[in-house]
Amino acid sequence: MAQVDVEYVLDKHGRPKSVIIPLKLWQEIQSERETAYLLKSPAMKKRLLKAKQRSTGMSFEAAREKLGI
Repeated sequence: MAQVDVEYVLDKHGRPKSVIIPLKLWQEIQSERETAYLLKSPAMKKRLLKAKQRSTGMSFEAAREKLGI
């Protein structure tokens, strides 16, 4: 993994209080958490694995049009 610019926010005693991370890293973390949550369900795990193997599909634009959004 490439080095990431992480900033630590300290309280008045110099103890770490929070962390500031790049948005891209946060989005990756969120995506991994969502996937882990979905994989807890056997039915959802089966659906995700089946979808991953699928080689055909519909473009995002076609899906939006079909849904009317």
